[in-house]
Amino acid sequence: MIAKTRHISDTKNLTGSLPAIRYVDPKFLYLPLTNARCTKYEIYIKEGEHVNCCQMVGKRIGPFFEQPIHATCSGTFVGIEKHYHRNGKLTDFIKIENDFKDTFDPEVKTRTPDEIAKLTKEEITEIIKNCALVGLGGSSFPTYVKFQTDKPIHMILVNGIECEPYITADHRLMLEFPYRVMDGLKYVMQAFNCKHAKICIKSKYKDIETVYRQVIKEYEGSGIELCLVGNYYPQGWEVEMIKNAEGIQLNTGELPSNQGIMNFNVSTMVGIYKAVKYNMPVIKRFITITGDGIKFPKNFRVRVGTSIKELLPLCGGYKNPEKDKVFILGGPMMGASVPNDDIIVSKTVTSIIVLDKMDYVEEPCVRCGSCVLSCPVHLEPVQIMNAVKTLDKERIKKLNPLKCIECGLCAYSCTSKIQVTDYIRKAKMIAKL
Repeated sequence: MIAKTRHISDTKNLTGSLPAIRYVDPKFLYLPLTNARCTKYEIYIKEGEHVNCCQMVGKRIGPFFEQPIHATCSGTFVGIEKHYHRNGKLTDFIKIENDFKDTFDPEVKTRTPDEIAKLTKEEITEIIKNCALVGLGGSSFPTYVKFQTDKPIHMILVNGIECEPYITADHRLMLEFPYRVMDGLKYVMQAFNCKHAKICIKSKYKDIETVYRQVIKEYEGSGIELCLVGNYYPQGWEVEMIKNAEGIQLNTGELPSNQGIMNFNVSTMVGIYKAVKYNMPVIKRFITITGDGIKFPKNFRVRVGTSIKELLPLCGGYKNPEKDKVFILGGPMMGASVPNDDIIVSKTVTSIIVLDKMDYVEEPCVRCGSCVLSCPVHLEPVQIMNAVKTLDKERIKKLNPLKCIECGLCAYSCTSKIQVTDYIRKAKMIAKL
């Protein structure tokens, strides 16, 4: 019987209970000069020049905003090399040779509790902007833009759901740095003059629940509470999270701020804490390296700019090295694949999934309807796919593929092994023309 797909293979047990290994001192670090949102750049340093940790060494330039580029260690600017970015594309990277001294830029400074308490919303927004904070759950959207809303906000939601298979980076961050999550949330509530906040996790995460029920007691009167939500995919999608946490159904394309809600990924919340408390950009993050293609899946806390090639030996290397591998940056449902392990950890890399390559034979669509039943935004994936195959632009636009959140459920549930999501992505590009 064909039914709606809500639960996908649970592979988090590979790493969920493992503490993160600290690996923060590689010899070389690499900083991407462009990304999916910013395709141009400027560099402020010359080869051979010494740089401080957290020094602004350049900026990425996009159509609507610019992003400062900060060094994630102190050392020497060696030059520019090409490596794979989290968007799956070969990208130019600044290469810095680490001097292992961690000489911080003068802009890095500790603010006292009294100084923080006096910060206005505009000042906090400027701090976050200058620290180049982006959505660390993978969206890479500039965080300061959210703070520019003029809508009154009555609820802050922290997304600690991490619902894709394999990934446990946020899980470990929540367990290992709960006070940073809480303090970052306090700063956000201060900025929006908001009295209520919820930290959202799946109800099955009993270890996180235990920790946060205890820690929240220490923030008595803060208005922060824990919110247990569903154990299905894509519960982490903001529309689904808001519906279950607040009982509010957002319309297509509607911003949560229209309903008085602001939501942030839990790693972004820690980034806000570091920015406000220390005037520091994100220079370290949690990542998960996992999959059936490596011997020992693990969690790491690494310096942003670290090459994956340095981390793979710590996982015991490849299992079955004679087999070709598939490398996925991010989750298996929504992540990007790259052709080899020449991968750099940028701020928004949550995981690297290494799988033994398997060849699938795509069979003809049997019109079972599983993709239609499973689509969380109620599209007709098969109809969109057929319109793409015939290049029927008018039909594509009528089927509204731009609503697609690219969750991957249509491809996952397909009984004929058709990569339906790829067709939807093509339809979205056509619909924009």
